Amino acid sequence: MIFEAGNLYHIYNQGNNRQETFFSNENYLYFLAKMKTHILPHADILAWCLMPNHFHLMVYVHSVCNGGATQSRTPTTNRTPTTNNQLLGVRLKVAPPEIEKPTNLNKSIGILLASYTRAINKQECRTGSLFRDNTKAECITKMDGITPSFYNTSHGTVINRQMIEIEYPQVCFDYIHNNPVKAGLVKQPEEWMYSSYCDFKGQRNGKLINRERVEEFGIEF
Repeated sequence: MIFEAGNLYHIYNQGNNRQETFFSNENYLYFLAKMKTHILPHADILAWCLMPNHFHLMVYVHSVCNGGATQSRTPTTNRTPTTNNQLLGVRLKVAPPEIEKPTNLNKSIGILLASYTRAINKQECRTGSLFRDNTKAECITKMDGITPSFYNTSHGTVINRQMIEIEYPQVCFDYIHNNPVKAGLVKQPEEWMYSSYCDFKGQRNGKLINRERVEEFGIEF
């Protein structure tokens, strides 16, 4: 994955062989706590959704490296300490993730997935990889590459490569929040508690998302 500061990215990965990656409420919360530890030092989160066998993140990268030669943009948030129950409105019943100091965003994402996999392997008495080897990160604010965007039709999800640059963030934002509905898990996006939709709707006061970044890019909820 190649990240550039000052851009939005859609980051996603799926369970290896489409296997389940979250087995309980505590697993979802543990992954969210790790997102706070490993993603927020480098990027602002604009939207997120954790599904039973995959996840989606929409982030604004403000720092590619954490130490040494650093390419960065000044973040807009004041990062005050966040309690576990602020992540999703309920208490995290497992130990908080270890504190790491990765040197770059790529390594940070790798640490997040590897440490989560170790915890799940111990919990489920299993071995081997949990997620697919290659986590995808598609830039949605630069048009000089082949960056797909997704939208739903009566015939299913369609990849659109012709949209103008300003529309990409909105399409990605909507796609992430509608993922549980598309998968048939719920009828309305607010019924799925493991996404940032409820935070934007005011049903929960989650601290992972950066509302200022959402407004900055003209994204409408």
